[in-house]
Amino acid sequence: MLETHLSKGNKSHAEKLRRGFLSSYAGKTTLILIALLALIPVIPLFTAWLSVNGDLWSHLWQTQMAGLLKNTLLLSLLVGIGTFLLGVSLAWLVVIYEFPGRKILQWCLMLPIAIPPYILAFVFLGFTDFGGALHQLLDFTGLPISWLPDIRNSFGVSAVFILSLYPYVYLLMRASLLKKGRTSYESARTLGYSKIAAFWKLVIPMTRPAWIAGLALVLMETLADFGAVSIFNYDTFTTAIYKSWFGLFSLETAAQLASILLLIVFLALLSERWGRGNSRYQESGQEFNQFKKRLTGISGIGALIFAWLIAALAFILPLIQLVYWSLISTGYGQTVLDLLVSTLWLALIATIVTLVVAIIMVFAQRLLQNRSSPQVTWQLASEAGLSGYALPGTVLAVGVVLSFNAIENWLNIGQWLTGGILVLIFAYLIRFLRIAHGPVANSMEQIKPSIIEASMSLGASKKERLWRVYIPLLRPGVLTALLMVFVEVMKEMPATLLLRPFGWDTLSVRIYELTSEGEWQLAALPAVMLVAVGILPVIYLIRKSES
Repeated sequence: MLETHLSKGNKSHAEKLRRGFLSSYAGKTTLILIALLALIPVIPLFTAWLSVNGDLWSHLWQTQMAGLLKNTLLLSLLVGIGTFLLGVSLAWLVVIYEFPGRKILQWCLMLPIAIPPYILAFVFLGFTDFGGALHQLLDFTGLPISWLPDIRNSFGVSAVFILSLYPYVYLLMRASLLKKGRTSYESARTLGYSKIAAFWKLVIPMTRPAWIAGLALVLMETLADFGAVSIFNYDTFTTAIYKSWFGLFSLETAAQLASILLLIVFLALLSERWGRGNSRYQESGQEFNQFKKRLTGISGIGALIFAWLIAALAFILPLIQLVYWSLISTGYGQTVLDLLVSTLWLALIATIVTLVVAIIMVFAQRLLQNRSSPQVTWQLASEAGLSGYALPGTVLAVGVVLSFNAIENWLNIGQWLTGGILVLIFAYLIRFLRIAHGPVANSMEQIKPSIIEASMSLGASKKERLWRVYIPLLRPGVLTALLMVFVEVMKEMPATLLLRPFGWDTLSVRIYELTSEGEWQLAALPAVMLVAVGILPVIYLIRKSES
């Protein structure tokens, strides 16, 4: 009897080991395959240097390269400084101080993130151009218009990016300030530090992970942008890639420029990791928002004017201008509805595909979490699989086309892949997998192993555990991911512009085509639709933070 029991125990143990090995193997294989998919567009960018067009590069080097580097780096520097100052100061203002309208204002300051930079860019140009609303207002009041500066320069396009992207820093900084205690700050004040000294020597270092992460997002969006800089005729690497592909008809040269831009993005990410380091700032005590200081008199009025001015410039006034243009432009409604339908279908397909891959990836990571196998390997594979978000749309488009062209030539199937929607869906998957993965992974972390063990002890099968435990608990993260990916796909312009099938236009593509011809009013209606959709995740985040 004892031998029989031991034999059964050994078989059970062997069966557990076999299942554990199979689970570990399946998890690793899944993550490695996703990582290889993400690397497919990157490899051709660097192999393109094996064939260099000397004449084209000589022309680029003599006429454009210095300007491209200067414009790209200067734009990144100005936008980085501007978003840091604006995002940090606004977060500090609404968290630390109490003044009239603060509760409404703290949410209004998030809304500009719903307006893509390329929409804000043409609104600003249309508002300030000759014959625009600003000129008409000055003419009506009898004020001279000659003093108005030309905003088609580094400072003008930087202002657009700052007003559109500062919410990245504001949101993360605000969340960090709400969680950090005020004990050390008060201690510094009692030791004789001024408010400014205590702020710069304590608060800024203490919240460094938050604002550096926000700046990293800002810089990636700035380096990846194509629409706003093209509207301003401000040449950067993204516009040079487009012109090399469709102007010089050299996909290889576009790939080589894309690889340089990718290296700049990679250096920016390394700088973010270096700046953040291993910093962990833990502090107990009361939260900042529990000690709000009431601003009255001139200080309160000044804070109110400053904060509402930013909200007005970044969201309220542009939205009013877009709605006004939409109302006075006629004969374009049916075409925009057709564009909306095609955009919604494209976004829905891409979102479903991206969500499915993200969920599979999260389950694969869950299989490997409690295994004895080294975690470094699958963590590196996970990071590689999620690295596509760092690829600018133009860079991703060039890499995807080169990769799919190679596959078509190998299979000898013509342009069956690059001429259809598959190539665009693949690009969206690589670009937005990280956005889908984050919320789903966060929900998965809330499912403790003890919950699964309890369901197993109650006799629940794998299918029952999936439908009665995993799916209900993952639902909030899946819904968040669905909403965020759906909106990002609708707003994505460069990848869509370069990869869309013939005759398949979207709202963002039509905005680019109309604004490139200076048709601000006709571009307003599709822009309003995109902004309306973009507000949805912002409202969701606001409601979630209030609950």
